[in-house]
Amino acid sequence: MASIAGEAAKRQGKEAFDKFFLNLLKKRHEQRVPLNDNDIFIEVATECNLDVDRFKEDILDSDLVNIIAKDHEDASGTHGAFGTPTFLFNNGQSIYLKTFIPPKEESLESFEHFVGLFSERSYFGEVKRPQPPWPKGAL
Repeated sequence: MASIAGEAAKRQGKEAFDKFFLNLLKKRHEQRVPLNDNDIFIEVATECNLDVDRFKEDILDSDLVNIIAKDHEDASGTHGAFGTPTFLFNNGQSIYLKTFIPPKEESLESFEHFVGLFSERSYFGEVKRPQPPWPKGAL
């Protein structure tokens, strides 16, 4: 449903989509809002000054499911994506990353290390911490 909401926001332009997507991610990660509730999506659209009437119509448009299905086929078939977040780099490399939110003061450095390690090094096939207990010390 979040993908449908994103496509609905995208119909109002790239800037509208970017604002909607960022605000939805913040709500998800800071407030743990569900990603299967149209009322949440409408709330975010309102906060982002989207045309809410148009947004409400668009989230009910079944054509958006076809767009999402095509994107899914491309992501899984071309890039091997099997979950989110899967990062796609400019050189065609892709990687799935499961993480918790790092401390704010480490966020940029952590992301830069992640990009440096995985964007150019295709010889890393899989990285996983042993379980249980995972993530020891992460929280």
